[in-house]
Amino acid sequence: MRSTPLSIRLLPVALLTVLAIAGCSSDAVKPNPTPAEFNGLGSGSPGDPSTTRMGGSDSGTIFGIGKGPKDKDQGTGGGGSGIGVNAFLWRGALDTISFMPLASADPFGGVIITDWYTPPGTSGERFKATVYILSRDLRSDGVRVNIYRQVLQNGQWVDATVADSTVGDIENKVLARARHMREQLQTSS
Repeated sequence: MRSTPLSIRLLPVALLTVLAIAGCSSDAVKPNPTPAEFNGLGSGSPGDPSTTRMGGSDSGTIFGIGKGPKDKDQGTGGGGSGIGVNAFLWRGALDTISFMPLASADPFGGVIITDWYTPPGTSGERFKATVYILSRDLRSDGVRVNIYRQVLQNGQWVDATVADSTVGDIENKVLARARHMREQLQTSS
């Protein structure tokens, strides 16, 4: 019997896994809050478990599976998408870092990872970003950005520091873009 590479033997398993995961989608994902529920920073303090991603009414469910019918009747004013995080923050983050190549995006987990990006006119420096959407509400603490920087030294990429203001600037741009999109939706309705 001829030996086959491991990757070819695992291909059917990988395909079945992808199909099984795709078949698990649910319409029961709680929609984003209505515009009336937004009050700039959310409905509670940052430590309030009802406004954080962990805990609250959707605690103990995976991707909204297992929610009762009462949750399906709530308003859809936050973009009403089937993602697990605030749609405005998600789209604002994607728009803000759109100049960087996207490596992966997980709308249910709220994680966006870019590939390395070298700014035009700069050959010895590159950047990578990871954006975390931490809330289902449009809140100032609902987004966290990590920026990684490397410089080319003696033919090898070496980690370098990133200015503290860079991370804050990108987070503020994500929030500004998200708020702008929310305002556009409210005025068009």
